[in-house]
Amino acid sequence: MIKVSKFGGSSVADASQFEKVANIVKSDPERKFVVVSAAGKRFSGDNKITDLLLLVNAHIQYGVDCSPLLATIQQRFEEIANELGLSFPVAEEFERFVESIEKVSPEYVVSRGEWFTGKLMAEYLGMPFVDAADVVVFHHDGTVDMERTQTRLREALIHTGGSFLLPGFYGATVDGQIKLFKRGGGDITGAVLARCIDAGLYENWTDVSGFLAADPRVVENPRGIHRITFEEMRELSYMGASVLQEEAIFPVREVNIPIQIKNTNAPDDFGTIIRETANEHAREHLITGIAGKKDFVGIYVQKAHMSNEIGCVRRALSILESYGVSVEHIPTGVDSFSIVVNGDDVKDSIYSIVADMQREVKPDSINVLPGLALISVVGRNMSRRAGTSGQIFGALGEAGINIRMITQSSQEISIIVGVQNEDFEKAIHVIYDHFGNAEVISER
Repeated sequence: MIKVSKFGGSSVADASQFEKVANIVKSDPERKFVVVSAAGKRFSGDNKITDLLLLVNAHIQYGVDCSPLLATIQQRFEEIANELGLSFPVAEEFERFVESIEKVSPEYVVSRGEWFTGKLMAEYLGMPFVDAADVVVFHHDGTVDMERTQTRLREALIHTGGSFLLPGFYGATVDGQIKLFKRGGGDITGAVLARCIDAGLYENWTDVSGFLAADPRVVENPRGIHRITFEEMRELSYMGASVLQEEAIFPVREVNIPIQIKNTNAPDDFGTIIRETANEHAREHLITGIAGKKDFVGIYVQKAHMSNEIGCVRRALSILESYGVSVEHIPTGVDSFSIVVNGDDVKDSIYSIVADMQREVKPDSINVLPGLALISVVGRNMSRRAGTSGQIFGALGEAGINIRMITQSSQEISIIVGVQNEDFEKAIHVIYDHFGNAEVISER
């Protein structure tokens, strides 16, 4: 099985981290393709190379001397090269970069973090270096030209003998203009590479051992999630349980390539496997994970005989659209509905929105419920055990937690509960204590 192994910034932050990466890659002959981010933070208070390069661009834009920043970046790369005894001419290459810095695009400047890191890592691993600008092809609108990218990556595979290192985060248009993915785009690069070469597994190496069943800042020592489906991961990530750049899942999900989240600092930990289905084991957890966020706002609208009136909800949603506000959830009743939105999205416009709704919808009453926290209880197995939702609500009730909102996903893999901000941590504790380690027996 061919594996694509992507290493994040913390995994390549300094020479000692380079050594860990080398040990990981060389321990498995199936790890034939490596993707690296730019060198990240070495310690708390340190700077990521990408952040320093973004600051260089800002200095150039405002005519401020950026030579101290550039010297700091060069020193980081020289320290890695010197400590590992590498022959790559950092000083000469960096001098060329500095000489051209006001002639090239800001995207080119930022991409050099991955380029220099990739050059050093390729030499240290003894692997061919393939420049992402030569193989990852962008359309001018910033989307990836997957067809051209696949052709070029497969050509690179042949030319390099079936193994190479690729810097993440950037590519280029057909006319050579450097383009960047969003921050965290190295994850996307790895996924694109895995898809284009038909890899059997996409490994994403970072500084955590995969997903946890709850936020460790709220629940002490929550269990790890060993297996999770793409849908479950999306549900948890949306509520803040983010380990992987979300856009990185789509290239591999479409062709059913699993992703494994692994810890560079604890390579023997199993981590988390993300795949389309997760039915390998007869015994599975009832709840896969719990995640949540605070500071939502509910807009509660009540109007007699609303169920007989066509377009009432649509008019309310159109008002929010006109203010550029995204809707999170819409719990409904016979003659009422609530619209839940992110508090930050309406902090300056909520009273105007309410006034517009009163004019357009003409409700009997409209109330704003601030300070709402949403908790998503996610699990592909919940639908197979009768009464799970009732048990969750019962446990919260026994703990004296008032439930302000309830909704369930159409796929029946998540139950979302709305509580007041002040009950957020307590509610997560209650749910995890009651159900976090509960198991079910698979009948598949």
